[in-house]
Amino acid sequence: MTFDRLKVFTGNANPALAREICDCLGCNLGEASVRTFSDGEIYLQIQENVRGADVFVVQSTCTPVDRNLLELLLMIDALKRASADRITAVLPYYGYARQDRKDKPRVPISAKLVASLLETAGANRILTMDLHAAQIQGFFDVPVDHLFATPVLIEPFMYQVQAGDDFIVVSPDAGGVERARAFAKRLSVPLAIVDKRREEANVAEVMHIIGDVEGKHCLIVDDLIDTAGTLVKGAEALLASGAKKVSACATHAVLSGPAVQRIEESKIAKVVMSNSIPLSKQAEACDRIEEVSVAPLLARAIQSIHEETSVSSLFV
Repeated sequence: MTFDRLKVFTGNANPALAREICDCLGCNLGEASVRTFSDGEIYLQIQENVRGADVFVVQSTCTPVDRNLLELLLMIDALKRASADRITAVLPYYGYARQDRKDKPRVPISAKLVASLLETAGANRILTMDLHAAQIQGFFDVPVDHLFATPVLIEPFMYQVQAGDDFIVVSPDAGGVERARAFAKRLSVPLAIVDKRREEANVAEVMHIIGDVEGKHCLIVDDLIDTAGTLVKGAEALLASGAKKVSACATHAVLSGPAVQRIEESKIAKVVMSNSIPLSKQAEACDRIEEVSVAPLLARAIQSIHEETSVSSLFV
């Protein structure tokens, strides 16, 4: 299929994903130069004509978060000033999404600030995936297409369920129950919940399990894995409650600090994550971590947006 006005650009966050999206669409990745001056400032130039084009900028705001966010803002501004007809910011991973409310005195709502920055830079539309808090869509005054990676993440486990493995889907906390329930419904298996009490940032204390996990293969479902503390402690609690095996899946492989080492040293059999964030070399070398691609899903959404057809079939 040919797209005469469709152009896809990317910064340095995840160029491999952007190229894969272009392969799915059958188009070339747009030419742009993104360099750094000696003082650390970013230099960016769009190196092809975009006048009147329908432009999609693929950029996850992952580590280094602030640099990747600024690259995205600068690219959107450059495209706007180059007279692009419409600019869609494609954020497979939306950074700062966990700071979506005032949970303490005198703190910012960072997720809202990022939304305002994207709009001010010139984004006409947002395409993102598995937001940590779905209500972030309401922080924007432009259309937001919020995709879910469930159809991609579920495939590696579907055949095990069909083969008769006794599965149960587990939510690592009360806030993730809706996500886990959707997973359990697709697999036609029961649901359990890990009741935890978070003492401080990046430290979680697992309390007990709600649901019968004895003798079952537990699949922990989450939107992201950061330091893997919650994941590992949840797995330990499940095994202590009689689970025969624990696997996990998450959309965003943040994997900061000791995350990969914790996974390697844990009793978790397998962790499936998408390529919304590129895996580190350490994560790539870990045989317990399996990566699946969301490029076809994002490509279908981009095609639907470009052709002005419904995207709702992807919101499942």
